[in-house]
Amino acid sequence: MTLAKDCREDFASSVVTATDTDDDSTSRATRSSRDRSRDATPKRAVVLAGGVGARLRPYTAVIPKPLMPVGDRPILDIVMRQLRRHGFEQVTVATGHLAQLIETFFGDGSNYGMKIDYYREDEALGTVGALALIDELDVPFLVMNGDILTDLDYDEILTKHLDGGAAATIAVTTKTIQVSLGVMHFGDERDADRVTDYVEKPTLDYEASMGVYCFSPRAIRYIRPGERLDFPDLVLRLLRAGEVVNAWRPDAYWLDIGRHDDYEQAMEEFERMRPRLLPDDTEALRR
Repeated sequence: MTLAKDCREDFASSVVTATDTDDDSTSRATRSSRDRSRDATPKRAVVLAGGVGARLRPYTAVIPKPLMPVGDRPILDIVMRQLRRHGFEQVTVATGHLAQLIETFFGDGSNYGMKIDYYREDEALGTVGALALIDELDVPFLVMNGDILTDLDYDEILTKHLDGGAAATIAVTTKTIQVSLGVMHFGDERDADRVTDYVEKPTLDYEASMGVYCFSPRAIRYIRPGERLDFPDLVLRLLRAGEVVNAWRPDAYWLDIGRHDDYEQAMEEFERMRPRLLPDDTEALRR
């Protein structure tokens, strides 16, 4: 009886050990397969460059915003060099306002060592509408505005997105907004006119979109081909449908040169920030 019991316990122990080993092997195989799949996935980006740049007029009446100079080169040239450095192989530029100037400047991308093609909007489709009309977005891809100056790692956000399995991943940064007025607070529920606090020119911190996103192909199903749609509307559609939308918080330099203040700051800081923004160029200058 004791021998039989001992045999049964030894057998059960061996089964559990074998099962644990199989589970570990399966887990490792799954991770390995996922890593191989990620390595084999071509890195695709869509750069949005069709806006009229109303906030930078009169300059953008004759120069498209992505070709506005920062330091010694257009902002979109900086973006293209960064994307290539992070391993992106194909970039589709969605153009509109003064499209021919952008297409002439960047050509087919051979000067950057990658493929560049274009989707030209015949009519304005908002900040995200063009995605439904761009061919072959059948793997997770990066989408970004063509007028941001940042040193964030584009490969890292794509990796974060692939690992999370979300429909969308949004790069976010903290922005501090100063209210230029004295702000009053009314905290007495019994007397709506009674002032209970007064704060002179308060500051408010918000987590804001950096204009850099990753999408899984299924997100495109929420855009009707040819409709005008902006990013906030797409994100809300995804959330209402129960899709997962994640945030990624890089510790990165970031400016939106579509804003006058940020553009002036970019002009002032570019040379100091060049080693972070374009490290390959800096190394070439040293040689």
